[in-house]
Amino acid sequence: MEQTTWQFDLGATALPDGSGTRFRVWAPKVDSVAVHVVSGKGAGTFPMQKEERGYYSVTIPGVVDGDRYFLRPGNGELRPDPVSRYQPGGVDDASQVVDPKLFCWQDEGWSGIPLEKYVIYELHVGTFTKEGTFAAVIPHLDYLVELGVSAIEIMPVSQFGGDRGWGYDGVGHYAPHNAYGGPDGLKQLINACHRKGLAFILDVVYNHLGPEGNHVGDFGHYFTERYHTPWGRALNFDGAGSDAVREYFIGNALYWLDEFHVDALRMDAVDWILDNRAQHFLQQVAEEVHRYRVKQQRQIHLFAENDTNDMRLINPMQYGGYGLDAQWCDNFHHALRALLTGETTGYYEDFGQFNHLLKAYTDGYVYTGEYSHYRQRGHGGPVGDRRTSQFVVFCQNHDQVGNRKCGDRLSAVQTLDRLLLAAAVVHLSPYLPLIFMGEEYGERAPFHYFVGFSDQELLAAIRRGKHEEHASGICEGDIPDPAAEQTFLECKIDVSLPREGEQALIQEFYRLLLGLRKKLSAFRVFERSRMEITGLPQQKVLIFRRDGDEDSLVSIFSFSNLQEQIDPRLSAGSWEKLLDSSARHWRGPGEAAPATLKIAQNESPPSITINPFSALVYASNR
Repeated sequence: MEQTTWQFDLGATALPDGSGTRFRVWAPKVDSVAVHVVSGKGAGTFPMQKEERGYYSVTIPGVVDGDRYFLRPGNGELRPDPVSRYQPGGVDDASQVVDPKLFCWQDEGWSGIPLEKYVIYELHVGTFTKEGTFAAVIPHLDYLVELGVSAIEIMPVSQFGGDRGWGYDGVGHYAPHNAYGGPDGLKQLINACHRKGLAFILDVVYNHLGPEGNHVGDFGHYFTERYHTPWGRALNFDGAGSDAVREYFIGNALYWLDEFHVDALRMDAVDWILDNRAQHFLQQVAEEVHRYRVKQQRQIHLFAENDTNDMRLINPMQYGGYGLDAQWCDNFHHALRALLTGETTGYYEDFGQFNHLLKAYTDGYVYTGEYSHYRQRGHGGPVGDRRTSQFVVFCQNHDQVGNRKCGDRLSAVQTLDRLLLAAAVVHLSPYLPLIFMGEEYGERAPFHYFVGFSDQELLAAIRRGKHEEHASGICEGDIPDPAAEQTFLECKIDVSLPREGEQALIQEFYRLLLGLRKKLSAFRVFERSRMEITGLPQQKVLIFRRDGDEDSLVSIFSFSNLQEQIDPRLSAGSWEKLLDSSARHWRGPGEAAPATLKIAQNESPPSITINPFSALVYASNR
């Protein structure tokens, strides 16, 4: 991959000839800023020169990669750089100069993969392995490739307080977490992914900063009192000084794409990016990223997470949209989970009917303006004709497991037949599938909410919040203490262990599903005009047909607790059964549907018997 000339002129920038480092910061709140270099040959205190609009800068000879420094805004305390590339001692300690040119990339020729080929594996670096580091992920990349994954997505890694956490409380947005291995560790992981043919998605948080080590407000007007979020004050994307705040976060997006060769960004909870300017921040991010990817001739994508069911996120800019490439679809998950489990607590109050899953399959969104009992108002808007590859779906993810009171996975409470059915519904859907780490073999370890903050008042507030919030799920006994190390350790998994019994079957089933995605041309079709979705509400059976260039695929899902006779609309030809999750091989009652269906011209297809809570797949060459 060719090194670019992109440069973000904030933070510490090592000079090309190695003679020193340029420092630049936005600090309109103070009348002076000084750099305190605390290690290396250039150690000393250096006042910064004031520029226009609250910026300060200075070039210091002799300061090089690896040297550490603080900034002092005005007469205040020593603070880490708001644009620090590395915080080796944590959120309150000195920042470290990082020269990105010194890292040796070995991903020449890599230019990313098309959006339509994304099969995503979401993982948390700290709990994916015993070691909990970037480096420890690398030996397991072959396992993910063999599984059929094409992209890994890691939960946020920007520097946050403590040595453990989900990552959504980051305060050093440019600094990969020190406990995970810092910037070089992250680059080595991405390098290895690309050499294995895996795209790399980084989860980023542009809607708030965490509570511990949050010092950016000492420098500039990063926050506003005009809006509030679930995490406190909103970021200032539209008030006085917001140009610099937008520059900070847009620069961050380009920083990950350029200096770290990231292939895609998943932007967390974008509905809490509150912006009333004529050009919304998200549209500006998309515009800059699109310009960058054209220039670099790389396939780069922007994913959004939000629950407003608003198509503006992924509609093209020329139609008034923000131009993001795809979005997570929580409605699909809620419809599937509530129908499968019968849960009605929390936001599942709005789901649980067969028609909800039918609409999720048809539109992606379930609520497109209808009244939501959970929200007590109309919710969402129409979907339109966007390609189905613009939606990411799942039966589990970090939120939908970790925000449950006990962090329990589907595999902890559901029977094998329902786990296989849920997997089939996701991976045979019209959309892009996502797997949450360990799901592919029925991992039983919970995924709790956990933190490692040091502030005791903050920890007490978090404990109170976890007890007061209306999380989904039922927890026998006490809710696990988010601050206890044991809560974190319980979440550790090991994908290298040999699987036996049900876990081996689940893993085999996932490999079969992902193998079908690679093999059949029907999975390369994302136009709604080449799909047909039929629901049989009385029988709780969903039929999905998808016509590829070389083959046609029919997937049939039963959520009935009885055998059902159905009459799918199949064209003339020979249809071969590729999968029956009720087969004895999968510990089911035994196959009731025929292995092949031969249908003559002008002949009605035969009826098919489908077993309770099972999935069938038939394919026909065109």
